[in-house]
Amino acid sequence: MKKLTALLTILTVVISSAQEKPLEPTGLRMENITYPFPVKELALKIQGQDLVMAYMDLQPQKPNGKTVLLLHGKNFSAMYWEQTANDLAKDGYRVVMPDQIGFGKSSKPGNIQFTFQLLAQNTKAMLDELKITKVNILGHSMGGMLATRFALMYPEMTEKLILENPIGLEDWKTVVPYQSVNDWYASELKQDYQKMKDYQLQFYYGSKWKPEYDKWLLPVAGWTVNKEYPVIAKASALTYDMIFTQPVLYEFENLKMPVLLIIGQSDRTALGKNKAPKEAQEKLGNYPVLGRETKKKIKDATLIGIEGVGHLPHIQAYDRFIAPLKEFLKK
Repeated sequence: MKKLTALLTILTVVISSAQEKPLEPTGLRMENITYPFPVKELALKIQGQDLVMAYMDLQPQKPNGKTVLLLHGKNFSAMYWEQTANDLAKDGYRVVMPDQIGFGKSSKPGNIQFTFQLLAQNTKAMLDELKITKVNILGHSMGGMLATRFALMYPEMTEKLILENPIGLEDWKTVVPYQSVNDWYASELKQDYQKMKDYQLQFYYGSKWKPEYDKWLLPVAGWTVNKEYPVIAKASALTYDMIFTQPVLYEFENLKMPVLLIIGQSDRTALGKNKAPKEAQEKLGNYPVLGRETKKKIKDATLIGIEGVGHLPHIQAYDRFIAPLKEFLKK
């Protein structure tokens, strides 16, 4: 019995040590993170600052003449589109994946006014640089808000619009108390790996974590142990303010192109939910309801609900995500 107890103690120490392995600091522009495809850069002059927008441009071996633009979410970068991009390229699509300013390998300004219009303009500047005049746009989470704004600003460029668990399907500021940029900044400074994981576990993955999810979490969590993290935290705070104060849901009826909504039905993401009145918290982030309501607002919309899946269908249930996406693009 004593030997068994000693063995269990040793195992506990080993497991604990593995869990407490120091987090590798991520570079300010993810210099030490390898992306799945070659990264290019676009120089931008924004509000008097010289900034850089990073992006990947995957060329198919047998082009079908069409391009898909993939727009990442708030807590991610373009690298998480790897599998999606590879499959679309095999079908002949050119796939362009930018890191928006403030994210991934792009610049992290802490003193510009972020707007979805600005990010849309930056994205168009990138497409202009690549001489791309027509795109199918897929936006996930925050990328869904940006994709919608881009489609509204540049309808002549947007063939089809795909929204994968987009945030902003409800106007949080009508029920959630306003947080200043300073408030968001203070909150971001307190972030670490475990807090980020706990949040994603609860709202993104239905309390079911898989080790492979760390591939997308660790590069972002690694910023929190970078000595320059306050720079990243400030940029993050500014983009949170953008998301909270610039809803797009009131303009869904103005979308003219075909729209596909891919909605993981277990998603309960809502900005500032914990600060809302208790009676409102239960109603916020109800994606099954939000998906149906959004479909009604869009003239030409198709809704695909994926049961048992949270905020990231293209990570959590790839096969059930990619099939309707490909079918929609071929129509």
